[in-house]
Order: sequence, then structure tokens, then C-alpha cells
Amino acid sequence: MQEIAKKIKERAKSYEPEMVQFLRDIVAIPSESCKEKEVIQRIKEEMEKVGFDDVTIDPMGNILGRIGSGERVIAYDAHIDCVGVGNPDEWQWDPFAGKMEDAIIYGRGACDQKSGMAAMVYAGKVIKDLNLHKDFSIYFVGTVQEEDCDGLCWQYIVKEGGLNPEFVVVTEPTDLNIYRGQRGRMEMKVITEGVSCHGSAPERGINSIYKMGPIIQGIKELNPLLHVDEFLGKGTITMTHITNETPSLNAVPNRTVAYLDRRLTDGEDKELAINQVKEVIEKAGTEARVEMLHYETPSYTGLVYPTEKYYPTWVVPPQHPVIENSVRAFKELFEKEPKVDKWNFSTNGVAIMGLLDIPCIGFGPGNEIYAHTVNDQVPIEDLWQAAAFYAHLPHQV
Repeated sequence: MQEIAKKIKERAKSYEPEMVQFLRDIVAIPSESCKEKEVIQRIKEEMEKVGFDDVTIDPMGNILGRIGSGERVIAYDAHIDCVGVGNPDEWQWDPFAGKMEDAIIYGRGACDQKSGMAAMVYAGKVIKDLNLHKDFSIYFVGTVQEEDCDGLCWQYIVKEGGLNPEFVVVTEPTDLNIYRGQRGRMEMKVITEGVSCHGSAPERGINSIYKMGPIIQGIKELNPLLHVDEFLGKGTITMTHITNETPSLNAVPNRTVAYLDRRLTDGEDKELAINQVKEVIEKAGTEARVEMLHYETPSYTGLVYPTEKYYPTWVVPPQHPVIENSVRAFKELFEKEPKVDKWNFSTNGVAIMGLLDIPCIGFGPGNEIYAHTVNDQVPIEDLWQAAAFYAHLPHQV
């Protein structure tokens, strides 16, 4: 096995220039959520160039490249949509130039997470070059709308596309560490109803903002009381936005909506979180209702696949075979112990394992501290090392 690991590393390293150029190309293509068509086409071009056995774009717009036709099915995932650039003046370089300097590639999506896609495609080439795929059908999946709605793409891929892998490697940035979980999240809103009247005589109406007031304080007081998990950390809740319905700025508002961001640690779920907010309302002594938010935005193909904005926590136990196999693959390739950790942010794992119960791990180029920042970047060396890991992992399962 050590000889195979050596060959994989050598072959992956030899493709570093191609990976670099491919990554720079796709960083140069803006691809915010629901606007990914052009970058998907560029990825298709690269998959066909390196010799994938099959390349398909599904009705949602996800791209699935396959190597091999064996009975065992595994998959690698990279979302290829990005957040926007924000204020362009905050960038020290063009976020779409694919800048390369001092062995680092800069630009929007370099870290989060087009570098994972570049490494995946060339892992497929390494696998095919060395004929390492005879027992497997290996899917390399570029997914859409993740930044808008984590995991929606994989709900569609599994439920509508019928892909059901043994496990999935999520290639979000991990700084080349092995990740085995993340906190989940959900989005809720609290609604208070009032009776509008002229602002000159507020006693004639019922102010929906005033009804919301004690709920705001209650949510603030709830946050420090939430569950703490030894591995994933603490659950959190915070109020993020408030809107009002009112006939005018000199009228008492008749409806107030407060939006909540709830981060779920291990041991917490949707029902628990909703009940906790209901208890806050009851304690506040006011009338209000709690509702989950829903996502119904069309993909770039026009497909609408509605889902509740609930993204469950997931954790793979350290003794699980997919973790043990990943650790063994890492040690054979890099001759050192890997760090096994977790993400602080959310990934497609919320659907892959959180909703669909398909085991997954995280392993990706780049450090998540650069995600969504004006310093979005990835070291070139991370590309071939990630590709080597992806190519070697199937031989451990």
C-alpha cells in the first residue's frame, strides 16, 4: 500500500500546474448562488478533458462526473457557488483575476471552495491514470446553491437523482485536516400582531413592537443557557432582523416580525429549539407565534425545489470506519498523524448526513478563516495534496 501511496503522490504533484490553471480559470468566473451556469460549463469542459467516464448536469444544475463503473459507490462534493464580493473597495486585488503570488491563489471562491473542485477533478485523473477504480463508481459532484441553502443540492441529488453513495467526502476547506462534524442551524421567525392607529393617540391601538419587546429580552437571556457539547461546542440563538408593517411612520405598527438564527449543537434539534422559543413567549406574557422559514428560490436552470430552512447537526463517531479509513489514508500519504476536528461553519453535510444519514467526512484545501473574506486564498501545495488524499481514500474502504 505504501508503494501505491507513493505513486499517487507523485502523479498528483505532476498535475499541479494543470490544477493551478483550472482553479484560476474558475475563480475568474463569478458564480454567486443561482448564477452558476458559466462555471458549471467550465468544470464540464475540464472533466471531459481529463477523461471522466461520464459527465452529467442534472435538472437543478449540479454537475456529476463519474470515474469507474464498479458496484461500490462513493462521492466527493464541492459546492461551486460563492458569496458576493461585498464592497469592492475593501479588496487589495481584483477578486476575479485569479491572482497568483508567492505560491498562493487569491480571489473570491479560491478557498470556499473552488479549490476543492480543482483538486477533485485531478484526483479523478490520478485514479484513472493508475487504474485504481475497478471496484468503484466514484462521483465527483459540483453542487449549486449551497451558500443560499446548505444541502438543498444533495436533497435533490439523492431523492430525485437516485445517487446513494456509501459515504461522501465534503471538500470544504479544512486546512488539510479531517473533519467529522459540525453544528447545525435553523432559521425561524417570531410574529406579533397589533392594531394600528394614528400615532397621535397610541392608546387607541395595540403596538406590535411593544409586544415583541419582552420576547427580544427573553431571546437574549436564553442564549447563555443553551446546551454545550464537548466536541461541537455550544448551541446559540440570536435575533438578526426585525421588520414592521405599519400604514405610515406616524402610525402604530400592526405587525412585527423578528428573525432568529439558531445554531444547533449535538443533542439539539428543531423541535427542541422551537419549544424553547415558545417558552420564551409564554414567559414574556404576550401573544406571538413561531414559524420556520422556507427556501423556494429557483436554481440557475429555473428549477424550484422547496425546503424548510432546517440544517441538522451531524457528527461521525471517531471509531466509525470512514474516519478510521481516512486517518489511515492520511498517514500512509503524509507519514504523520492527522488532526481530526470539526467545522465552525455549515456545509452540505447537513443534508448528506444530517437529513439523509449518509456518512461523510470533511477534507479540503485552504483554511476556513479565509472563507467569505476579502483575503479569500488557498496555497498551491494544498491542491495536489488534497487530490492525492482523494485518490488514495477508496483503497482504504
